[in-house]
Order: sequence, then C-alpha cells, then structure tokens
Amino acid sequence: MPFMKDMLPETSEAFDKLRDTIFNGGEIDRKTKELIAVACSVLMRCQFCVHTHSQRAIAHGASKKEIAEAISIAMFIAGGTQLGWTNDLGKSAYDLIFEEKKSEELNEGKGCSCGQ
Repeated sequence: MPFMKDMLPETSEAFDKLRDTIFNGGEIDRKTKELIAVACSVLMRCQFCVHTHSQRAIAHGASKKEIAEAISIAMFIAGGTQLGWTNDLGKSAYDLIFEEKKSEELNEGKGCSCGQ
C-alpha cells in the first residue's frame, strides 16, 4: 500500500507490525495461519488476499489440496450463514415462510422490513 506508506507512515508501520506479530511465532504454525487467512480472504471476497495467502501457504508447506479444503470450509461457513441470519422477526424468516399457518405478525402489503 504505497499511498499508506507515503501519507500515513506510522499507520503503515503499525499495520506491518500487527501482521508480523500475528503470522510469526505463536502457537499455530505458519502454514496453518496462512490456510486460515485463505479461508478468511474467501469470506471477505478479496482476490488479492486469496492469491497472496495461498502462495504464502504453499511456501510454508501447504499442498494445493489443503488450500482447496480451506476454501471449501469458507464456502461451508458462508452457506451456513444464509440459513441463520434471518432471525430479526423473533423467529427464522424461513420458518415463517414454510410454517403451515400464515404469520399474524407481518403487515399485509409490506414486502420487507424497510416499510416500502
């Protein structure tokens, strides 16, 4: 991030130090940390990060199959979140859709919670 180094050198330095303290040392080996970073990068939809952390994982001994598994874990988590995020109504929106009786709590004529 050249602009960060030029405009906010202390912030850039702090970010670099944060990265170094997370990825170097600690209880989790570097390969595993990079595989976690691959999965997180998939969830954050950062192509640059997926590529970078995949290359770093390979450099620290990960196989392409291990990277594929990390990606599949992210896909599973992403898919699962689509089932559980709809509880704003006190009950899963999916349960409301598929239950036998019509929910009395929803206003007629309103298609969403934005009131439109």
